[in-house]
Formats: sequence, C-alpha cells, structure tokens
Amino acid sequence: MLGFLLRLLPFWVREPLLIAVGSVLGVRIMYLAVRDHDRVAAGLGVVFLVFTAVRVYVVIRALRARRNPSPAASADGPTVDAAAQPQPQPQAQTGAGPRPGPGTPEKEPNAWGQAIAAVAVFGALAGALWVAPRVMPADDTTPQPASCSSGEHEELPKAYNKTPQPVTGEELCKALNRPDLAKLLGTPEETATTASGTSNTAPLTDGKVAQPEAEVTFETYTVNVSATYNDLSTDQYVKLMKYGDEKDVKTLTVLGRPAVFASDHTMKFEINLGSGGSGGPVEQGPLARTLSVALDRKDRGGYFDVTVWSTSGALPDDSALLGIAEKVLPAIPERTVR
Repeated sequence: MLGFLLRLLPFWVREPLLIAVGSVLGVRIMYLAVRDHDRVAAGLGVVFLVFTAVRVYVVIRALRARRNPSPAASADGPTVDAAAQPQPQPQAQTGAGPRPGPGTPEKEPNAWGQAIAAVAVFGALAGALWVAPRVMPADDTTPQPASCSSGEHEELPKAYNKTPQPVTGEELCKALNRPDLAKLLGTPEETATTASGTSNTAPLTDGKVAQPEAEVTFETYTVNVSATYNDLSTDQYVKLMKYGDEKDVKTLTVLGRPAVFASDHTMKFEINLGSGGSGGPVEQGPLARTLSVALDRKDRGGYFDVTVWSTSGALPDDSALLGIAEKVLPAIPERTVR
C-alpha cells in the first residue's frame, strides 16, 4: 500500500522524500550498530545508505537532463522557404482560444514548486512523528503499586459487633498502604507488590477477640499492622514478653501512648498441593521486629502491632517502625470509652 502511494507522487516529490527518509534511517541504524557492535544492524544500515545513494544519483541525472535538453532539430538539416509553403486558410474560431497543434510542446511542471511540495510533505511527516508520542497514549510499563482489595461485602465476625469502634482489615490496609511507605522503610525506589487486609479474630480466644490486620509486601521488606481488641494493657503485655522468646525488649512512648519494641522469629511452613496433600513441618522463619502501641493514651487495653521482616533476615532501623506508626496510627480511629 505504501509503495503504491509513493508511485502516485510526482518525481520531484517522491525522490527527495525517499532520500530524506533513507538518509535519516541509515545514519541512525549505523549509529546503533556501532554502539551495540551489531553486525546485522550494520548491514541493514548499509542497505539504507546504498538505496539513498542510488536515489541521489537518479535525481542528479534528472537535473542534468533538465539543464541540457537535446536540440529539437539538427542545424545542418534542409531549410524550407517560408514563402513557398502554402498558407493555411483562416478558419472561423469555434472556441475561446487557439487549440494547440500536435507539435506544440506540453507545459512541464515547475521544478521549484515540486521541490517546495517535497519539503512540505517531509515536514508534515516529521511533524506527525514528533507530535504522535505527545498526543497518543503511551504504553506505561512502570509497575503500579498494589491496591487494597475491597471488603464491602465481607461479613464480620460477631466479635466486631461487641467491640467499641473496631477497625476492619480493609481500613487498616488503606491506612498502611501509603505512597510514602517505601520511603519510610528506607527503600524509596521500591513499589508495593501486594496489599491485603483481613478482619479476623485473635487465636486461642474462641473467636471472642477481634484482631484485624493488614499487610503490604515490597521486594525487600514486608510490613504487617494488626489491632488486638482485648483487655491486656501494655504493662501486662511487657510482662508476658519476659516469659516468651522475645528479644531486645524496649519500652517507650509513641503518640503519647505506651509502647514497646520486641523481636521474635516468624514461623515458616510449607503446604504440599500434590496427591498426598501433606505439608512439611513448621520451621523457624526470619527474625521480625515489632512495635506494639496501646490503642489509646489511657492504655485501657488492646494494642496495635507494627511488624517488619524480610526473607533475607535483614531489618530496618527502629526509626523506620516509629515513622510508620506515627503516620499510620493517626489515620485509625481511637477506641471509645467502654
């Protein structure tokens, strides 16, 4: 189709256009071939340049033929006496003007006009190529951050109806999945790969204690935020830590609320989806760092857990967990008085 359209163009439009396109493509491909040491690209660039050279040679020959036309008749040919020739009889004019005879040369197209038309066509094509990327929507290959799944139709456990102003897993996910979360973790170039929230109950409570949680995963770190709506104060929680395997326990105050840092190992288990359907034994996973903050300033019971871990075992500084807590927790409504 393109070749058919090019053949329809006049000579002085088609040839300059082919020369311009061929030279630009040839030089560009040769540059890329030299930069990437690609022999195939180099051969393709040579083909474009040779094609352009042939078109230039054709145009030069056409210009020479136009400047030096061959004589219509030889200077040594026989001369005829004009008086001896019979004079044509005048005829009545039937049209608006004289009709050209068979020997009258046709009017040739203006070379300058064709050259200007060629430049105009090439300029229009170049302008279209320049404007197209700005007008047409570009294919964005940048990975988009994960979004929290909607839980509007999720049926909450009965424990949430008995808890004053509990937060849901969806609300926790929206509060945690912040645009600056990766920056708070010290990895601003990373993008969240998964984000989820669940409205569960605390284990070993027979479904009587609401414990929603949300989790956002990056390439380096995973962040988990949960809320436990029980009657356990921070002081009581710290005493329980001393009987467990928690390490590096450190108490502090966050947003005017009692808080405590602690470290513990996560659990690692495998599920075999084969014919047997059996899973491997539960193993000790990588170390995780947790910041627990009371639900309210008066510490009437319950707490938020901000936990960070990585598959490599590396952990960010405690300042990262503090920054996350100071940004996420204010977006969560405080517990009302019971």
